[in-house]
Amino acid sequence: MKLYYAPGACSLAPHIVAREAGLSLDLIKVDLRDRTTETGQSFEEINPKGYVPALRVESGEVLTEVSAIIQYLASQAPLSNLMPGHDGFDRFRFLEWLGFISTEIHKGFGPLWRPNFPEDVKQAARDRLFQRFAYLDKYFAEKPYIMGESFTIADAYLFTVLNWAHVHKLDMSAYSNIAAFVNRIAARPKVQEALATEGLLQKAA
Repeated sequence: MKLYYAPGACSLAPHIVAREAGLSLDLIKVDLRDRTTETGQSFEEINPKGYVPALRVESGEVLTEVSAIIQYLASQAPLSNLMPGHDGFDRFRFLEWLGFISTEIHKGFGPLWRPNFPEDVKQAARDRLFQRFAYLDKYFAEKPYIMGESFTIADAYLFTVLNWAHVHKLDMSAYSNIAAFVNRIAARPKVQEALATEGLLQKAA
């Protein structure tokens, strides 16, 4: 399998998941400014959407979107227990969390990446993110991981996007439980490997 990634982007989540699952993965770096891979190939030939991550599987098919890719990777290593099984309510709670991370946290940062967006739009985005952070901070006061006592792919995804708060210089001092969660994930050996490979060890929270 080949993972097309950019350092620190949301593609870090499937990178972490693959390592946690013990899966072999070829990493291909993408320059998102000119939409080319490190081998000189046009990235839009791989993913016409133009953004990472993209995962080329053994059949040659390409899968995109973080939430789909991390579930696919976890399904390739079911004994790793990186997501709940298909039976039982936990699976739906898990999907609820993936939806929340994707739409409320990941996409919540969207306006902050746009240098030409008006400041009032960016401030509204910050305010919404702080509301979501307050919810997460209260949640992590009682649970070490999203699904309770066990690390899942949802934790890898949330860890990845929460680190963007530091990129955008958001004041996270009020969220000590989020800080503890991020540090807990960052300390995992496989997460350390992924961060080191992407040159992010000094940038992680």
